[in-house]
Order: sequence, then C-alpha cells, then structure tokens
Amino acid sequence: MKALLIEEKRNGIILATLNRPTKANALSIQLLREMNDFLTSVEESKQARVVIFTGKGGNVFCAGADLKERSEMNEQEVRFAVQKIGMTINRISMLKLPTIAAMNGSALGGGLELALACDIRVGNKTASYGLTETSLAIIPGAGGTQRLPRIIGTGKAKELIFTASRITGIEAKEMGLVEHAEQQEDVLKKAFDLAEKIASNGPVAVRQAKKAVDLGLEVDLQTGLTIERHAYEKIIDTKDRREGLLAFQEKRKPNYKGE
Repeated sequence: MKALLIEEKRNGIILATLNRPTKANALSIQLLREMNDFLTSVEESKQARVVIFTGKGGNVFCAGADLKERSEMNEQEVRFAVQKIGMTINRISMLKLPTIAAMNGSALGGGLELALACDIRVGNKTASYGLTETSLAIIPGAGGTQRLPRIIGTGKAKELIFTASRITGIEAKEMGLVEHAEQQEDVLKKAFDLAEKIASNGPVAVRQAKKAVDLGLEVDLQTGLTIERHAYEKIIDTKDRREGLLAFQEKRKPNYKGE
C-alpha cells in the first residue's frame, strides 16, 4: 500500500496525502522514501504550480516520527531516521513552487515541523498542535527550533518547545502559527481555495516572489532589496509578463503558461 497518495488536480495543483491513517500518518522510512521520490518528480515538473500536503483520515494530519518503528532501531538506525526526516522536511521548504499544509487533524513533533516547512498553513480549529519532543527527552530535530521562532517569535516558540505544550487550532491562529483555522470539514476546501488563487497567477512570478521572501528573511534589508531586484529581473523577459499586460489591456483573464 502506498504511504503517500498523489493526485494531480486542475490548474497544476497537486494533492499529496500522507496515507497511514491507522498509524496516525507517522513518518515511517517507507513514507519518507515515497515523499522524496515525489519531491524529485515535482521539482522537475513544468506543470505543477502548487502542492498541498494533507493527512488521510480526519483526526491526525501527522503525528511525527514513527516511534514504534524507531523503538526497534539501533542507535545508528535512529541517527539515519532522524537525518532522513530532517532532510525530507528541508526539501519541502526548499521547493521552488508554493506549498500549503492542510492540517485537517493534529500535528505534533515532526508532523508540525513538516507543516512549518510549508509556505502557508491551514489548521483545524479543534485539533492539537505542538512540538512535544522535550517530553520524550529529545528536541525538535527537523527544523522546529529554527522555523518556529521565525514564524511566531522567539519567546513564544521557546515556551511551546520547553513546555512541550499542545495548543488548539484557534490558539495557533492567534499566535500566527497557522494562517487560517477552519472547521475540520473545511480545512481542505480552504487549502484548495488558496491554491486556486495562487495557481491563477504567473507561475514564474510566484516562484520568484517565494525566493525573494525566503532569501530576504535571512539577510539585512539592503541585501534583501537586491535579492528582490534580481528576482524581478528574471521575470522581465518572460512571455507570462507580456501576457499579463495584454490581458489587462484587453480586460480578460490571463492565460499563464509558466514561460
């Protein structure tokens, strides 16, 4: 059975579903292997415009590492598994095209770290979210200690990590951990609504905007403005930019092709 289900929707939207509902969609070695195969394929795709990650079933988006599988590993195998999760999640954060985490259920530990690596997060109002690793005498090891402070601020991130607290989707929305908090049945719909809006815009422009934002966050303002200018220059010669101007003049919907 496939641990990751891939569905190609209209307008270049791809739905990637973690398919281990009886195991809380935990990140097993098989699932990580399939995710990496998928990331390789989507990186090479000229049609893909947005990726949505979600979890099979209603209660859990992803519970993080498969601790039952890990309990049977020796120390060397544990190190490999930890590195594999970190590498996979980092690949998600490095994707050129935009990503949305549709967290229809709870996301804990590595599951939340996966969502933090996405560009936009849609949460479930009543689900639980948290980086709970310190309660197991370990720390978030797949980017959580780095991405969470950048998203919600240092003090609040330290509080959540040090206390291993679990918060609701509503609380996550209030602190900026998720951009949207919806009823469980509306999470995926909201993610698709966002994806449709993104996919209707110029694909090259969206990717360059993502690059400018991500790289700019790590440098001073003046360097960031230089990054932005270089990103803009890559768009000037595109057919999509000319199509956008023409569509505006002709008062019609543009037909962008990512060229």
